[in-house]
Amino acid sequence: MPPKPESKIPQDTAIIDIESSDDEGGATPSAAAPTPKPSIKVSKVEISPQRALPNPNNHPPGSQSFWKAGAYEIGPSKPLREQGDLEHARVHPKFLHSNATSHKWAFGAIAELLDNAVDEMGNGATYVKVDRIYNTKDNSPVLLFQDNGGGMDPEGMRKCMSLGYSTKTSNNTIGQYGNGFKTSTMRLGADVIVFSRSSRSGKATQSIGLLSYTFLRRTGQDDVIVPMIDFDMSDHWPEPIFCTSPTDWSTNLQTILEWSPFESKDDLMLQFEDIESHGTKVLIYNLWLNDEGIYELNFDDDEEDIRLRDEVNQGGSSKANKKIAELQSHISYCIRYSLRAYASILYLRKFTNFKIILRGKPVEQLDIVEDLKHTTVMTYKPQNAASGEVVETKIGFIKEAPALAISGFNVYHKNRLIRPFWKVTADGSSKGNGVIGVLEANFIEPAHDKQDFERSNLFYRLESRLKQMVSDYWKGYSHLVGFKPVSGSPFYVKRDSTMKPQVGGVNARKRPQYEPVHLGEPVHDLTTNPLQGLGVAQSGTSNELSSDQTFVGSSIESVPKGTSVDALSSMSIEQICEENIQLFRRCEDYMEKEKNLLFTIEGIEKELEETKKKCAQLSSHLENQKKQQSLQKQT
Repeated sequence: MPPKPESKIPQDTAIIDIESSDDEGGATPSAAAPTPKPSIKVSKVEISPQRALPNPNNHPPGSQSFWKAGAYEIGPSKPLREQGDLEHARVHPKFLHSNATSHKWAFGAIAELLDNAVDEMGNGATYVKVDRIYNTKDNSPVLLFQDNGGGMDPEGMRKCMSLGYSTKTSNNTIGQYGNGFKTSTMRLGADVIVFSRSSRSGKATQSIGLLSYTFLRRTGQDDVIVPMIDFDMSDHWPEPIFCTSPTDWSTNLQTILEWSPFESKDDLMLQFEDIESHGTKVLIYNLWLNDEGIYELNFDDDEEDIRLRDEVNQGGSSKANKKIAELQSHISYCIRYSLRAYASILYLRKFTNFKIILRGKPVEQLDIVEDLKHTTVMTYKPQNAASGEVVETKIGFIKEAPALAISGFNVYHKNRLIRPFWKVTADGSSKGNGVIGVLEANFIEPAHDKQDFERSNLFYRLESRLKQMVSDYWKGYSHLVGFKPVSGSPFYVKRDSTMKPQVGGVNARKRPQYEPVHLGEPVHDLTTNPLQGLGVAQSGTSNELSSDQTFVGSSIESVPKGTSVDALSSMSIEQICEENIQLFRRCEDYMEKEKNLLFTIEGIEKELEETKKKCAQLSSHLENQKKQQSLQKQT
């Protein structure tokens, strides 16, 4: 095979600098001029014969596992500053990888690309397609994202490929940092090629851009170089738009063909056939492998889904695994490995004229609240929130309660799910089991990967308020799904004539726990007689209480003989429950104080032991001193 000719990076190839701003906005300029000047710094960089572009199929690109792909040698930097140029910050290709590590979860990266399509609804987008196609060069899988939004003109394409630029100025858009496209695509695969068609100011254009970590790494580049080519489609025929010269345009095209899944210019142009008059197609290839050397994204187990191979935990079919199988079938677990499940709850409000089409089948959006029972709405007014808004939280029990111990809040920001099934109750506590909440918290900022919120005072106040919501809801609604306290708790006790009531209703050494009512055991109806089922027995027709019977959990520790039931019945069940709740809280406070006292005692005991050791050492030292003085006197 003859050696490849020396390759050059043309002048109109963008070299990405960190000279950008999130505040970039306004209308996108038209590409009407025959040779528009790109907004990103352009430098002519030649590759020496020793660094000529090799055939991408001849050499492996280093590690194909994402978490190891950043470990490669950095070659000597090439001077870019020409005489008269100002110093500027440069971006090494390794930054593409390190920047993408903000996405710990592959589905978080996919969600970023879905967000970009959803934001295009304002430009007429009605769908986004997510699918698997194949690389014609090596038959490897390629991840496809395609929408029919407004598309990008040549200037928009360059901003998309740059770091920190964002043309989204609306408060309603999800994207805002101008970094999501780069982090998400580089997290899913080593390379991405973008095709976009747009029509602005009466001029139709189509652009192609290549962001290839493989190209940058194999050719030893020390700047992020992005080859791009543009076409003027105003006359319904693709005419090249030359930013500098036809030679540079051709070299860009050659580089794209060298490092993309396409063999010829005609193959590139075929990609625009299904984009309609405007829209964008993103192809991510050289997808990352996991530590076992297989693709992280699993396209084979379900023809209508994309799964995360490392997150799937197949449950057994035996009786011992029945409970596990039930948990794994719940949406809270499925979103960990199923993109279809995750996409179904990714957006709070259902779309009216937009579809997410996953592998040929539209994703059915799920309203979590619709699957809850005994729902109610609780309000929260964030302190110091700029908008002063009141946040409504819809809260209820899952339909499987009390069988499944699943709980948590689904917190959205600008319609986008940030924290799914956020469990705010303490681990190991059954209080709150089955309680699910849904709210939109626009008053706090999400992290850059949109999988969590920034830790701020507003965040911690929200967390505290959600804990209180669970407590309040549990107090008022838990009995509706069959929960009751275990023996000694204040709300419901077993109807058992042989059971002796407990004075005070609280075991001072044990935190109250809740358990579901066993099948066949009726929950006591307290609507007819609030004393029935609370350890207060009626004997015959005598409307009196025996001296050894008391309210369970009541502050009345003994009821004198002859006390009328009618007199006690005047206390409403809500009053009794509230009184018992206060006792529980006091009990918990005492338990916490006891813990602190025990901790203090342990500390004092340790100090005492150390003091004793020091005292013994000092005594020994004094004895030695006395012996030495005695010997000196004798001599």
